[in-house]
Amino acid sequence: MGPAPTAAAGTDRQISAGLGPASIDHKRSVAAEVRGLGRDSHAWFGLALLAGLVVSVAYVSTHPYPAYGAGLYLEIAEQIRTDGYALPTTIPYYSGGIPFAYPPLQFYVVALLTDLGVSGLTVSRILPAVVTILYLVPYYGIATRLLPTRRQAGFATLVLAVTPPVLQWHLSAGGIVRASAFLLALCGIYAGTRVFIDSDWRWVGVGTIFFALTILSHPVYTVFFGLSWLILYAAFDRSVRGLVGGAVVAVGGLVVASPWWMQVVSRHGVQVFTGAAGSHSGIAGGLGRLLDQFVYPFDPTVVTVFFVASFASALVLVARKKYVLPTWLFLSAYVLGKERFQFVAGAMMISTVFFAIAVPRLAETLRGTFDTRQTMAATFALVLVCAFSLGGFYAGSELGSAHHGSPSLPPFFDDDDRRAMEWAANHTDGDATFVVLSDAAEWFPHYTKREILVGPWGVEWVSPESYYDQLSAFKEGSSCKNESCLIESMTSVGASPEYLYVPVGTYTIRGLEADGTRELRASLAESNRYRRVYGNRGVVIYRIVHSENSTAD
Repeated sequence: MGPAPTAAAGTDRQISAGLGPASIDHKRSVAAEVRGLGRDSHAWFGLALLAGLVVSVAYVSTHPYPAYGAGLYLEIAEQIRTDGYALPTTIPYYSGGIPFAYPPLQFYVVALLTDLGVSGLTVSRILPAVVTILYLVPYYGIATRLLPTRRQAGFATLVLAVTPPVLQWHLSAGGIVRASAFLLALCGIYAGTRVFIDSDWRWVGVGTIFFALTILSHPVYTVFFGLSWLILYAAFDRSVRGLVGGAVVAVGGLVVASPWWMQVVSRHGVQVFTGAAGSHSGIAGGLGRLLDQFVYPFDPTVVTVFFVASFASALVLVARKKYVLPTWLFLSAYVLGKERFQFVAGAMMISTVFFAIAVPRLAETLRGTFDTRQTMAATFALVLVCAFSLGGFYAGSELGSAHHGSPSLPPFFDDDDRRAMEWAANHTDGDATFVVLSDAAEWFPHYTKREILVGPWGVEWVSPESYYDQLSAFKEGSSCKNESCLIESMTSVGASPEYLYVPVGTYTIRGLEADGTRELRASLAESNRYRRVYGNRGVVIYRIVHSENSTAD
């Protein structure tokens, strides 16, 4: 990862930023005492890796079923295996079948693992947990290039390892794609620091390879990769040679990935990509994007602490005319609209302010009053305990109101859902159609090989309009309290299913807890259109009958 600046050099840079009215000599004395508590080694990076391990173990040990969804991803991998590792044209069972236009790299990895005998459920639990540790390595490399000391870089990596918005989408089941894409993007961004900061042009080739691999992994992370390279170029290079190097990476990556995207375009047209770019909030987004990324995160939960710390650190750095990291945070948030990308720069800013300003000022305040070394050591220990505890509790779903009053990292399905899905697979016709009223819908097609008619998963590749229509119908239907509401939601997307899958008790809708379906089930029981054909403690399945003379049982 290349040599980091020495501790003394880092202290000089911290002092040059201005730490208060005290004299330079006094500041050097205080800094020397603080430096003695944690020399400029890789020790903090070791703590960051340990934090990543604690988080991953806490998650795996508390989640017999993974958080969120990956049923579609596992089904794609299965279709790839079934087709002899050729790219499938469409993926069945989801909303009438969806065009296969996903970047395929991670699906081939999953297909290979399942071919080797690893169950899809195990892959979706373990692979993200492993990769969330691995991506800390290139992140630390980036931080050593952008921050003055290894201590700051290691602490930034520790912050990233336990930050909930980062864990939410990487540690959960979809991390089989997203965490892997994040790992590849961070490796490529590290190559960018070597090109634009060190002028080491050998890394252009490395950057090209990782850009191609990121293209083949996830479109949003591809944009993050490109945006990060542009920011590094503007901040540290701005030469014609650097511009050419960036162009080589961009064009080279597209060429290497061309066998995939050219085949997709030949099958589905270029609109399959342009349409998908308009879904999931799209690229940039005006005032609404600013509110989503910089105002709504202040919804008071434990997670809010990370946003407050990140934004406050950005303001401190801007006030001190340090613009690179705040710019990276702002553009990542505004362009991509995904909170997790804020914290690549945000964790570094938190670390910078903590070590360059907060810690020296605390040491200065304590000087001559308490044993500075012991007090600072206790402060660091408290910070570590809080970080490890918060990360572990979040990963273990022990934060009861982490997101809009809902718990952290909830599973989308459980044992009751699996039994209900087994019944559907064994006791309904192969062409039977379902509407599933919970997030279990995302997993349902993979385990039953039956089609769901309502659900947004993969529909972005059809068109943005179809995606948002399906999303609205799914959210409305899953929260309905009576039959008429349910019929209206299904009719809005032309869905006329043969079966209705209704959760009992607590379930989730787009990751947020719902309180149950007692009123809806009572309404269905009063109707002569729904016949209960299966039930357990957590799920009821109805067959929809279209005879006025039928009675529900």
